[in-house]
Amino acid sequence: MKFPPNRFPPSKPVLVIRTGHAPKPIRARHGDFAHWFCLAARLPSSQVRVIDVTAGERLPAHNEVAGALITGSAAMVTERAAWSELTAGWIRNAMDAELPMFGICFGHQLMAHALGGRVDYLPGGREIGTLPINFLADAPLDALTDGMPTSFRAHTTHEQSVVEIPPEATVLARSDRDPNHLVRYGRQAYSAQFHPEFNAEVMRAYIRRKHADMQREGADPRQIFREVAATPVARGLFRRFVQLHMGQKATPSPADSIA
Repeated sequence: MKFPPNRFPPSKPVLVIRTGHAPKPIRARHGDFAHWFCLAARLPSSQVRVIDVTAGERLPAHNEVAGALITGSAAMVTERAAWSELTAGWIRNAMDAELPMFGICFGHQLMAHALGGRVDYLPGGREIGTLPINFLADAPLDALTDGMPTSFRAHTTHEQSVVEIPPEATVLARSDRDPNHLVRYGRQAYSAQFHPEFNAEVMRAYIRRKHADMQREGADPRQIFREVAATPVARGLFRRFVQLHMGQKATPSPADSIA
């Protein structure tokens, strides 16, 4: 079902809930999660408010922000860290307030956990690389994914996954191994296991970092590295969410050329 977006006043900032940091070598070369979010969504930093929940920073009232974007993390949702569970409670209240939200990777899993789904390790081990993602039958019925191609490529790196979606949630896209890559909750809350905020260089940096782990697990990191490519549809979906549901105008970004 296509829901008409709520229009929030553009004077309200977009909240980025930082649930972790990129590894130091990657951060030194490419920046951190909030920077990638701004580039991918074409959000100027003046329109963004970053809250680091891992450092104990308090999340704002829901009516103070235009919406929330929730980052990835090296932490695991199943660890039930205090900051993670507090953020899950904030997410539940945000759903009651119909606040626009988009969670990515850890943020995806945390939203599903907060709303009654189940998170666990992905059967068969980690999923990493630029992989095909397929839209499901409900995708053309959703305002966010309507008109998009039936399949697209996206950057992925995760060991845990949403293994059971919350009641009344709708799965919009899957990969060959993960059946819950893009999920909608209610009117205007979504989450993605894939990384629309990564560009190709960031994806390559993660593969280099995980090279030994991938070999030990029986994967071919060299082949996976060679298959890294731009992911304009994934990035465009993230940008469309911000424009549709948060009332934010996009600004041109040179980073799109290496998405």
